Amino acid sequence: MAVVTQTQRSAKGGWRELLGPRNLGASTVLAGGVALYATNDFLTISLLPSAVTEIGGQRLYAWVTTVYLVASVVAATTVGPVLTKLGPRWAYVSGLVVFGVGSATCAVAPSMEFLLVGRVVQGAAGGLLAGLGYAVINAALPQSLWTRASALVSAMWGVGTLVGPAAGGLFAQFGSWRWAFSALAILTAAMALLVPFALPARESGDRRQADRIPVWSLLLLGAAALAISVAGVVHDVVTTAVLLVAGVALVALFLVVDRRTEASVLPPTAFRPGPLKWIYLTLGVLMAATMADMYVPLFGQRLAHLAPVAAGFLGVSVAVGWTISEITSASLTRTATIVRVVTAAPLVMATGLAVAALTQVVDAPGVVVAVWVGALIVTGTGVGAAWPHLSAWAMGSGSSPAEGRTASAAINTVQLMCGAFGAGVAGVVVNLTERGDATAAHWLFATMAVLAALGGVASYRASRDRTARSGVG
Repeated sequence: MAVVTQTQRSAKGGWRELLGPRNLGASTVLAGGVALYATNDFLTISLLPSAVTEIGGQRLYAWVTTVYLVASVVAATTVGPVLTKLGPRWAYVSGLVVFGVGSATCAVAPSMEFLLVGRVVQGAAGGLLAGLGYAVINAALPQSLWTRASALVSAMWGVGTLVGPAAGGLFAQFGSWRWAFSALAILTAAMALLVPFALPARESGDRRQADRIPVWSLLLLGAAALAISVAGVVHDVVTTAVLLVAGVALVALFLVVDRRTEASVLPPTAFRPGPLKWIYLTLGVLMAATMADMYVPLFGQRLAHLAPVAAGFLGVSVAVGWTISEITSASLTRTATIVRVVTAAPLVMATGLAVAALTQVVDAPGVVVAVWVGALIVTGTGVGAAWPHLSAWAMGSGSSPAEGRTASAAINTVQLMCGAFGAGVAGVVVNLTERGDATAAHWLFATMAVLAALGGVASYRASRDRTARSGVG
């Protein structure tokens, strides 16, 4: 209770303090790790056609993304033990070194099989870095800055959505896809040099589980991520549905196992009465529903006959809404306002997705495309408005420093797993029709709108405890 009360009073630090001389180095490293992960994901998608032309491996095209995601989910489960054993400084340096090695491997890949090896290494390091972005906030920054730091870290997903495709397209345009991975390796090395000056070597707290890797949880989540990721790329509806069901069953089994083991991915608080499980569920639903964005460029080209570049920019509308609303929402300080914003966020998102669903038509004119842009921005606004507050609430929910670290690290695991699940659901809906026409677009956005709306129950439960504790009417 004391932890929660302290968190409620903490949202007083400003952006100037977060980005000022004292905290700029830490903020850069925390945000930069997530930016590397997110940018690399979208960068590679843009580069793949050029890479396949040079080194072949068309049959393995979809696996370039699949192995990256699975490795990321598996690595995300090790954030807590790695952070406790190595400390913030060396955990980050290790992650950056491995990510640089993976990027260099991709840059010199003579074949698609070799490129897949590099992507596995990148994914493992990227999952660790993305998880550390949340887990290190409470060690590197004062509690008054947690909400804004969470917003800054999460906003990097939007930055990656904007920068990744643009940079990838630019490198591909000049036939220099290898140099794109080389540039990532160079940026990673530069960030690694900054880490010793920006992050503490150690953090105080319980070290009892320093060497305990949650092996069973890791295996179950890895298998679930693989099943769900493959479900999103196969074209047989029955196989896809079976894989999705298997993925859900594996996640359910993970929850049972993780609750009973000492070395766990989720903190014990998540399985007790209280808001943490609802916080994670809200974050997961919001992330899963955003996966409709994967198919926006496709529908933009097929339904509105947009050029690939224009369709790509249509696809970043969600990221624009997410980033702007996240920075704005993180500046809120009144508990009553924050609670109302978080509670309403999934419904705002559902509204944007519903408008998108209702306006999917063949040969869409410019005014309809403008409506799509507005609807997608509203969709992103719903995610961004709630994300920094939910993240900060999760960070402050632990009953001890060790449990707080686990709760923080689990944010990224939830995000990655639910993102994979959302992508799988999106694949099932779109694959119901081979043409990817207006019917597929309509049902995709409608399905995600329903999912987001159901998230309103979770956001209400996540906020209710905070409302009661603060006396908000």
